[in-house]
Amino acid sequence: MEINNQFITPMKPWTMGDLGTQRNERPQESQGALLFKDIFDNAVNNVKITQADVENKQYLLATGQLEDAHSLPIAESKAAISLNMMITLRNKALSAYTELIKMGG
Repeated sequence: MEINNQFITPMKPWTMGDLGTQRNERPQESQGALLFKDIFDNAVNNVKITQADVENKQYLLATGQLEDAHSLPIAESKAAISLNMMITLRNKALSAYTELIKMGG
């Protein structure tokens, strides 16, 4: 009786490199993780930019160079809104993380 070997492929042993879990190697991020990272990075950068604008306008006001006095409270409001948005994003992410932990455990 002859054995047909065309459908049988030998198995090769797994190594840690095949699994993508070698030491100091980060697993590939999913598209959703990259999207969240981009959104969070944009929120952090927006906070930095709006806070820098407030500081610049405060300096200009203190040195008498600010021509429109109403721009400082507007800039402060923008900075407060961007900070609140970043805090809300952080809180939602932590809430989602704790829900995932509850599901897994």
